[in-house]
Amino acid sequence: MILTVTLNTAVDLTYRVPALTPHASHRVTQVIERPGGKGLNVARVLAALGHETVATGFAGGATGAVLREQLAATPVRDELVETEGPTRRTVAIVDTATGDTTQLNEPGPSVGAAEWAAFRTRFTELLDGAAAVALCGSLPPGIHVGAYAELVRLARTAGVPVLLDTSGEPLRRGIAARPDLVKPNADELAQLTGARDPLRATREARGRGARAVVSSLGPEGLLAATPEGLWRAAPPAPVKGNPTGAGDSAVAGLLSGLVDDTPWPDRLTRAVALSAATVLSPVAGEFDPGAYEALLSRVKVTEETNRP
Repeated sequence: MILTVTLNTAVDLTYRVPALTPHASHRVTQVIERPGGKGLNVARVLAALGHETVATGFAGGATGAVLREQLAATPVRDELVETEGPTRRTVAIVDTATGDTTQLNEPGPSVGAAEWAAFRTRFTELLDGAAAVALCGSLPPGIHVGAYAELVRLARTAGVPVLLDTSGEPLRRGIAARPDLVKPNADELAQLTGARDPLRATREARGRGARAVVSSLGPEGLLAATPEGLWRAAPPAPVKGNPTGAGDSAVAGLLSGLVDDTPWPDRLTRAVALSAATVLSPVAGEFDPGAYEALLSRVKVTEETNRP
């Protein structure tokens, strides 16, 4: 099975409006509510691809109860740890006229020392039998900034490949713990390395400890620095829609390729196709299956001449 970790889970609300205008009232044409947070999005996509998937992290309060009820309706196994504080909500407002999305993210509950200790115990138990683990998203208040580095080391000790998808100081510390793969976007890479050029930043990030780095370039696709080589992967054309969760679907594609032991170009093809198919879906954590299948044969992967 594949284990996903979402320390800052959320109930995702998507509001669709005909046009988003600052300082104005809006009539919402559609409301969609889903279990969210980056790792849960990854888990739902993996399950849709046919992988046995287990989700852990934190959930609490009335919002957490709603999240767990929604998660129970999916194939993802719930191994979330209860918190006293309530799970956060996130709101995505989609302007249907332009396709632009405005995101509002609450900070999440404050997690205490006893709750963190309970999570560590659950995580260690779940590593037994895991084919891979993904550590995804922000840290809720109360969790120390080196938490992901700690979890990376636990996974490595258990011999489980680990993917890290976070930002800021948690990424900086986590990458030093030598995860198998990190997946930052261009802004997160620039913050980590100080380099604005994606190629230079990706290679420098790998030099900080990760076995492989796959950077998201938005509509331009992915750039991967791996022990086997350096590749770019891009969709055949820009895709318009809701980009929320597209990066999480790319993570799911990379993890799926890892556990299936596919070559890197095939992993990147899968990741880019899933990401683009997610933009075409109305909510995060879902993808358009027909678009995904059609895109698989159209993603362009090129190998860079300079090895990382």
